[in-house]
Amino acid sequence: MSDASYRDAIFSTPLDRLARFSFDERVVACFPDMIRRSVPGYGQILGMLGVIAERHLRHGAHVYDLGCSLGAVGLALAGRLPPEAFSLTGVDLSPAMVARARETLASESPEHCIEVVEGDIRHLDYRPSGMVVLNFTLQFLPPTDRDAVIAALYAALEPGGVLVLSEKIVAEDEQDNAWLVERYHDFKRANGYSDLEISQKRNALENVLVPDTLDAHQARLARAGFARSQVWFQYLNFASLIAFKP
Repeated sequence: MSDASYRDAIFSTPLDRLARFSFDERVVACFPDMIRRSVPGYGQILGMLGVIAERHLRHGAHVYDLGCSLGAVGLALAGRLPPEAFSLTGVDLSPAMVARARETLASESPEHCIEVVEGDIRHLDYRPSGMVVLNFTLQFLPPTDRDAVIAALYAALEPGGVLVLSEKIVAEDEQDNAWLVERYHDFKRANGYSDLEISQKRNALENVLVPDTLDAHQARLARAGFARSQVWFQYLNFASLIAFKP
């Protein structure tokens, strides 16, 4: 299949009826291109996960990648750490994502202990882990479910474990938020998306992706028991936090 076949063109033509966004087979087929052109700083976040694991992950500990999509977190850690350094469980709700992630990880990181399971992160029986990664996943859960998920992850983390939480965010100040949104749309235009694509995808994501403020994220982490958290990366209205379990 040619490279053009993998280009994200889902919203490139006018749609009579705009369906809610979902991670279906069409999205899976173009997901690497979509996330590269739609999520500022995604590559930099992935690149640092192995470094964070080197500094904070106990040798041989277990890692969760929740909302793992095509397995990029597992690949990032496998590219930095030897097979005996960790095991990883990726979880995703999309059957199409799970199938493709399994193929990719088996092909590119066959010596590492990485499994991918289909499941809802709200209802998992979590095993003790040294690191949990939530890369742009919490934002797709109903806001009323988010506290319980973070509390469950805190309980699963070993003492000294870390949670990496990456999310699209909304600014507290309305004017600041409008500027960030406008510059984000400029970012997408610079990456080849048309105004039609930007508008149609924004409408498709309405009430599907519901962002929080950074203060809301940090307050939720504190309620769960994390003694310390900080923003370690931000690019426009996309940010990544790290939270430390004592």
